[in-house]
Amino acid sequence: MAVMKPDLIMKSIIPVVMAGILAIYGLVVAALIAQGLDEAPTYDLYDGFCDFAAGLSVGFCGVAAGFAIGVVGDAGVRGTAQQPKLFVGMVLILIFGEVLGLYGLIIALILNTAH
Repeated sequence: MAVMKPDLIMKSIIPVVMAGILAIYGLVVAALIAQGLDEAPTYDLYDGFCDFAAGLSVGFCGVAAGFAIGVVGDAGVRGTAQQPKLFVGMVLILIFGEVLGLYGLIIALILNTAH
């Protein structure tokens, strides 16, 4: 696409950037979990399961959001190359896919502050 329409190359990078944001969500949760770790007598089973559930929630929501962004990004970039009016719709649907990862981050933050 960059050979045929070089003016659309920056619009084609948006799904890649949005997928990279999902990785940052995971890094934030990992840093919060690592900061909250204590020694063995004070770190009980409840704290361990809260941290485990926080990691699972951000991880699975990140996988679902990444899959949605990948499918929509592929079809949207190909469609935008043929019809530039599809760009706004593609970005809106990408935002809806990104929100899945944001929901996982919110749940992970709630679980991390629960203990």
